[in-house]
Amino acid sequence: MSLTAAAQQVSAAGGQPAAIGLVLGSGLGALADEVEEAQRFPFAELPGFPLSTVSGHAGELVLGRLDGVRVALVSGRVHAYEGGGAAVMRPVLETLRDLGVTDLLLTNSAGSTRAEWAPGSLVAIADHINLSGMNPLIGEETDARFLSMVDAYDPGLRARLGDIPEGVYAWFSGPSFETPAEIRAVRALGADLVGMSTVPECILARFLGMRVAAVSVVTNLAAGMTGEALSHAETKSEAAKARARFRALVKDFVRSFA
Repeated sequence: MSLTAAAQQVSAAGGQPAAIGLVLGSGLGALADEVEEAQRFPFAELPGFPLSTVSGHAGELVLGRLDGVRVALVSGRVHAYEGGGAAVMRPVLETLRDLGVTDLLLTNSAGSTRAEWAPGSLVAIADHINLSGMNPLIGEETDARFLSMVDAYDPGLRARLGDIPEGVYAWFSGPSFETPAEIRAVRALGADLVGMSTVPECILARFLGMRVAAVSVVTNLAAGMTGEALSHAETKSEAAKARARFRALVKDFVRSFA
């Protein structure tokens, strides 16, 4: 297997392999500042990497140690709605694989369809519903495209996330927020969380042979539940308020690999 051009560039610059990968969602990028012996590679300097247009997403690959465990941290994902389709993060995930990542923790900011999961709640994703009409493996020509999605969010990795609730995440393409009618529909389908990311990364990571876990930081109750309009500013603000609890959860997860 040949390395991606980005992985070759990172390795040539002294980037060290890491078995644990982290993808940080909206408002959660501050964890990158916790990385020790950090080597930083802006997306703009890595061949094939997409560029984020969303405020709160730095667009940077950070290699180093988090509580003594070597990690590869992606600060600022790129979403399908920014262009490039559902496979827009494939070059990033292929590079993580080439740098040695076998276990990947995805994080996001999400809306909750359950009133008891108020803003600030941390929820592990146990399964997902893809309502976007997209799949990052469309166009893949090998039979590996027929990927099983049973236990897509690995039970063993989920157990490392500790005592937090689990739920089902529904992926909408965005960038507009969901309508109240859409929220009523997905609640009936069994969705506990809604958002605009994570699912394509999960599919791609599983396709590339990684184990996946994912955590949502609830930043709002979903459309129509409070009578208030939703906004990206609220997403960033509420994610920032949950930063300390999120940081503690992620660091506990990483330390479980020490």
